[in-house]
Amino acid sequence: MPLSHPRRSALSEQVITALRQQIASGEWPVGSRIPTEPELVEQLGVARNTVREAVRALAHNGLLDIRQGSGTYVVATSELAGVMHRRFADADPRHIAELRSTLESSAARLAAERRTEKDLKQLDALLVRREEAWESGDTEAFVAADATFHLAVVAASHNDVMTAMYADLGEVMRDWLREDVGSELTPETHMDHTRLVDAIRASDAATAGQEAAGYPFLCRPGRLHRPAADLGSPA
Repeated sequence: MPLSHPRRSALSEQVITALRQQIASGEWPVGSRIPTEPELVEQLGVARNTVREAVRALAHNGLLDIRQGSGTYVVATSELAGVMHRRFADADPRHIAELRSTLESSAARLAAERRTEKDLKQLDALLVRREEAWESGDTEAFVAADATFHLAVVAASHNDVMTAMYADLGEVMRDWLREDVGSELTPETHMDHTRLVDAIRASDAATAGQEAAGYPFLCRPGRLHRPAADLGSPA
């Protein structure tokens, strides 16, 4: 993806745009290390200082984390995601659970009304992948599969604003899930989402909303808590 432009400031903006696109497209997923500075210079066909300026700009905006002696890593998919990740990194896990419940319940209701056949095929495939990840015992694989499934539920609402907001909160959600699941996947913490997908398929908005809000949320490994609507009830 060679770039060229007579003005350095404009060229730097082009490099920033190119790097941001690699992140937004998923080519460089969150947690991955981006190519080294010399590799980016070769790929983009620009000067080292221009690459360095662009990387620093994206690090300042919260998309990248420059780690001395290790490399530069993707930490967020957009500027807003970076801000949210920093802002809510130390939030009360119970509040993250309540936010997830509220967003997903509304999205699931809309998904039941607006889902397409393509959405249903995607949800079915991601549900299978989520279960396979659980069976593998790989916590990080499960967290990634679970996050992808839930984002697909929200995306099936066909509400672009809601989907973008949920995606920007994605890394906060994943951090929360990593902490709650802990280092070991146990039967006590397994959550089955089959009924949620079935309700969306049946265009049953009420049940879809209840299922999305009703599966238990973990506030610490091994201990289940009910979501926002049931917080006053015993778990």
